[in-house]
Amino acid sequence: MKISELSERSGVPVATLKFYIREGMLPRGEAVSATRAEYGEEHLARLRLIAALADVRGLPLSRVREILNLVDAPVDDPIETLGRAVGALPPYVERDRDDHPRARAAIEELGLTYDAGFTAVAQLEEGLRALEHAGLDASPETLRRYSDAMRQVAASEIAPVAAMPLDEAIPYAVLGTALYEPVMLALRRLAHHDLLVKARDAG
Repeated sequence: MKISELSERSGVPVATLKFYIREGMLPRGEAVSATRAEYGEEHLARLRLIAALADVRGLPLSRVREILNLVDAPVDDPIETLGRAVGALPPYVERDRDDHPRARAAIEELGLTYDAGFTAVAQLEEGLRALEHAGLDASPETLRRYSDAMRQVAASEIAPVAAMPLDEAIPYAVLGTALYEPVMLALRRLAHHDLLVKARDAG
């Protein structure tokens, strides 16, 4: 299909398509003449992915580009790739600090792996600092409750990845991290709502 058809089928303006191509977010079409290129279903799939990250997930285009780069050219170390993917997701925090006292203490208490360079450590530090400032409970017992629940979720997510070849596992893990988090948050909020409604109705 021509770029005009790609635009029509995807709902993305031609100018935006050309921007995505210039920025390396969308592969170039197959040149069929000096002034014309052909685009295929893989381009539509890529545009759906960009829309999922930018429109549904609400990521800035610079972060979308980071995630797409990881999908297209992952580093050999899955842990490093996942760390980079986490860094492309909100909340955005300083990544060049190596002092995370609250997070370190919590991670050690929970028996998790502490790696000062992994973005989620800094994210946890900021989250714990916010709880502290708000006077909310961040006791080991509370954190253990959250950690145990999240570990079960993480284990079920990691299980299928272990059986995949690396070139499939990394994109799956990166995109799963980016796109399942809003679903998890929504399900948590729905559970809160359901429990409150049922408690009210039972009373």
